Amino acid sequence: IRLFRNTQTCFSRTSCTDLFGYVGIEAVLDQMRRKTMKVGLEFNIMVVGQSGLGKSTLVNTLFKSKVSRKSCTPNCEEKISKTVKLHSVSHVIEEKGMKMKLTVIDTPGFGDQINNENCWEPIVKHINEQYEKYLREELHINRKRRIPDSRVHCCIYFLPATGHRLRPIDVEFMKRVGKIVSIVPVIAKADTLTIEERQEFKERIRQDLAANGIRVYPQKEYDDDPEERILNDRIRESIPFAVVGTDKEHQVNGNKVLGRKTKWGIIEVENVAHCEFANLRDLLIRSHLQDLKDVTHNIHYETYRVRRLNESNMNFSELGLSARPLENGTADTSESESHL
Repeated sequence: IRLFRNTQTCFSRTSCTDLFGYVGIEAVLDQMRRKTMKVGLEFNIMVVGQSGLGKSTLVNTLFKSKVSRKSCTPNCEEKISKTVKLHSVSHVIEEKGMKMKLTVIDTPGFGDQINNENCWEPIVKHINEQYEKYLREELHINRKRRIPDSRVHCCIYFLPATGHRLRPIDVEFMKRVGKIVSIVPVIAKADTLTIEERQEFKERIRQDLAANGIRVYPQKEYDDDPEERILNDRIRESIPFAVVGTDKEHQVNGNKVLGRKTKWGIIEVENVAHCEFANLRDLLIRSHLQDLKDVTHNIHYETYRVRRLNESNMNFSELGLSARPLENGTADTSESESHL
């Protein structure tokens, strides 16, 4: 009892910073910031949708750079692909000393055919191949200090502004792909709908998502604290984002703005009263970019890793690995397998 009391007294003293003054723990944040700025970030984003929905334009607008596949090959003749082919384009974007390697994976040919049966399979295959590639790098005895990350951190799924409900291809795609990657659905070219039509369409889509058990980002079960839950609830109420993309500037009240010029006025892309592009940008870049990377690593990749290690019956002693990570993941194995 005396030993316990002494320990309790010491603990209370060390927790009282007034007795010892400033320690400097907060300086760790500066250390992390300097290291991150030196190393840079990696962010891989996939855009999926039919041709003509403005995928390339929206990605260029998001990052205010010519980062899409079409921007890199402006003179190429765009033909409708008979099969879904994936094209990856990487760029290094720098802003205020912070570098980010951005990889945009485009999926030309998706949903463009009369028979679109199983058109999502090349996409699922690509996502799993990146998980497998990362897993093999991890399992090397002498693995790299920094493993190159080609895993898809986010998939933006473009819905045509029909004003009706989700199409069968939309339901099947999000059902299957939503289990292995974070999906953010958007209504493309939302300026073709009135405000009332847009709200009704968004409500129908949310109903269809719930009825089909489709999970889109951010999922409620990943909320860490009440403050984050409040923020994510606000985002979930806005999903799918009704967006408009453009790379052209216009003069509005003496200021240059990104917008689409029509006969009756200019639709300002970054004006929340006109469209929800700013909300999508804030989610992907300003508030949830790191969380998207964390969900990819801790949820989707972890699910894949546990399944693959169980399937292959890898000998941990030969690989020089501890079986502990697998044991930590076995609690979620049944749930992971049901999702897959």
